[in-house]
Amino acid sequence: MINQGKLVISLDFELLWGMRDKRTIASYGENILGARSATLKMLEVFNQFNAVATFATVGFLFADTKEELLKFLPESKPKYDDKNLSPYNGHLDSIGESENVDNYHYAFNLIKEIQKYPKQEMASHTFCHYYCLENGQDIIDFKQDMEAAFKIAEKNNIKLESLVFPRNQYNKEYLNVCKNLGITSYRGNEKVWFNKAESGQDETLFKRAFRLLDSYINISGHHSFSIDSIEKTVPYNIPSSRFLRAYSPKLKSLDGLKLKRILKGMTHAAKNNEIFHLWWHPHNFGSFQNENFEFLEKILKHYEFLNSKYGFTSATMKEVASEIKEKDNE
Repeated sequence: MINQGKLVISLDFELLWGMRDKRTIASYGENILGARSATLKMLEVFNQFNAVATFATVGFLFADTKEELLKFLPESKPKYDDKNLSPYNGHLDSIGESENVDNYHYAFNLIKEIQKYPKQEMASHTFCHYYCLENGQDIIDFKQDMEAAFKIAEKNNIKLESLVFPRNQYNKEYLNVCKNLGITSYRGNEKVWFNKAESGQDETLFKRAFRLLDSYINISGHHSFSIDSIEKTVPYNIPSSRFLRAYSPKLKSLDGLKLKRILKGMTHAAKNNEIFHLWWHPHNFGSFQNENFEFLEKILKHYEFLNSKYGFTSATMKEVASEIKEKDNE
């Protein structure tokens, strides 16, 4: 039934590749290592509740060894004004030779575990955690980065059909590149000023404060949407509805509000045959795993209730794109 309400979950799977400019192993290593066991547990929990997710994965993580990774590097690389953003500025020299000695930069074996759950979707988070709105990169760099992502995924018998832009830096000018490679969907941003896709230099504490507040109090709406409202242009924009913030001891007294905010959005989507798109990073669950998974299970139990009462279903981004295409061809 194409017009059923749906819960879409997407995960930004990047390990340490998304942290280079702001976090280090010393300050965030526990979360990165914890992301590995958390990912395995997520797969079990999703399976338990008959839920699916889109694992948008950085291409670097598909490599089994450093030697293999270097073989897939694109010739044209981004030359960001902020040199800290690029993994090509000496960072590759410091990584280990394989996943056996470096769990921060490789996930070949973990990806194989995800593949044991065929209902889950493996998608792209670009090859090098590419920032599409930063100064010093262009469409040629992006095209070669994505081609590298496709090649290393194909080596692992994975067909990429969905894309999550790192840091949600959606760049409309790059969508034709995605379409030509076979991407059918991407995750856009909520339509509210403090979630607009922008470069890092345009990010402000003011915007971050509003995003934080909106996680607990409904100041911007539910951001659920109908399939009919999605622009019929490939790749389809499957925008986010809510970021699932990780457990924080400092904010634990507000967890009830955070949960209520998410469940109300899901209920609104279920009642109105709309899509609610929830997302987070596996490393967000790397610490305080008991608290984070207890929270996630409350969400998925509510999903079960909505499924039984309203026919609310779980879908990957790829599956939503397929339904849009099917509907267009009716």
